[in-house]
Amino acid sequence: PGGPPSLVTGDPRDFGAQIFRGNAFDTCQAPSVSTMRAWKGASPFGAVGVYIGGRGRACPKQKHLSPAWVAAVHKQGWKLLPVYVGSQSPCVIAKNKRKVRMSGKDPYGQGRREGQDAVRQARKLGMAQRSAVYLDMEAYRYKNRKCADTTLRFVQGWNSAVRAQGYVAGFYSSANSGIAHLEKARAAGARGLPTAVWFARWRVRPSVNGERNLNPKAWQPHRRIHQHTGNKKRTYGGRTVSVDHNLVDAPVAIIK
Repeated sequence: PGGPPSLVTGDPRDFGAQIFRGNAFDTCQAPSVSTMRAWKGASPFGAVGVYIGGRGRACPKQKHLSPAWVAAVHKQGWKLLPVYVGSQSPCVIAKNKRKVRMSGKDPYGQGRREGQDAVRQARKLGMAQRSAVYLDMEAYRYKNRKCADTTLRFVQGWNSAVRAQGYVAGFYSSANSGIAHLEKARAAGARGLPTAVWFARWRVRPSVNGERNLNPKAWQPHRRIHQHTGNKKRTYGGRTVSVDHNLVDAPVAIIK
């Protein structure tokens, strides 16, 4: 609608976001405080992705994640990347995610409700306004036009609810799926897109700027995360965790 497509640009710090630049890991189950302490000194990581909620979350029972955990790891010096795994696309590829597909009736409204819940979960953990929260949308067949439209409406609804409460709306997906779809939508003039994108492309050199499915000028500066390696067992300080590796230049949670 109206005018050239937005490139979703500008420094997010201008509206109060906090940026982390460096290496992060994410893992299904937030590790214990003592594991986080052991890793802080010995690992190359300075930030961690934590799964804060959503009906599609793979590890719904988080043994360690709590307001006390967030406060403790924040004190250790970690930055946090909150991830919310909500309803998935109607044409999601993974069989295990099909039971949590969004309904096609009112995807925008459903997205809004889940966006409100995402902020509620972030708040409960002590993450303040201007914190980023990333919506996890697993790979889907975005070339199916009807499915792509439904998914985009859900994402726009989710973003609008997250923003309305003063939080920063992020989006995680595979580079060849959700990210390619959002870039196409952006180029076509869609509004209400995420502030930051987190793209999964494994087995390539880590780079926030080299993703071929993103316009080099879009989602810049400090609005990108590249998940470049997945499902690797890593041991630091005598503690082993199975993790994905990410290169980050993007907004994180702000801990009260």
